[in-house]
Amino acid sequence: MYELEFKVRDYECDLQGIVNNANYQHYMEHTRHEFLLSRGISFSALHDAGIDAVVARIRIDYKIPLRSGDEFVCTLRLVKENVRYVFYQNILRKGDGKLCARARVDTVCVQDGTLIAGCPDLDKLIL
Repeated sequence: MYELEFKVRDYECDLQGIVNNANYQHYMEHTRHEFLLSRGISFSALHDAGIDAVVARIRIDYKIPLRSGDEFVCTLRLVKENVRYVFYQNILRKGDGKLCARARVDTVCVQDGTLIAGCPDLDKLIL
C-alpha cells in the first residue's frame, strides 16, 4: 500500500555494529506518519480536532540485522479490525530484498480521551 526508503546512519547502531532494536520502531512510525501525509491526513490536524490515533500494541519480529550504510525500505498495509487500525509493516533491505523486521502495529483512536469506534479520515484509507 505504501513504502518509504531509508539509509542507516552510524549513530543508529549499537556496539555490535547493528541497528539498535528501538530504531526499527522509529523507522516504522515515521513511515506511518509519511503515509498519512501522502494521503492528505495530518497527524497534528487530527490532534487539533481532538482525535488522537495511539498505538495500543506493537509486535516486532526481528529477522536479520541492518548495519550502518544499509539502504532499506519500510512498507505498510493498513486494515481495520473492529475499532483497531492495524498496520502491517515490513523492513526490507534494498539490493537483496531480505526481510529484516516484520511488525503488526495496532492503533486505536481516542477523542477527548475516550475510545471511539473509528475516525472518518482513517476509514477512507481502508481498501
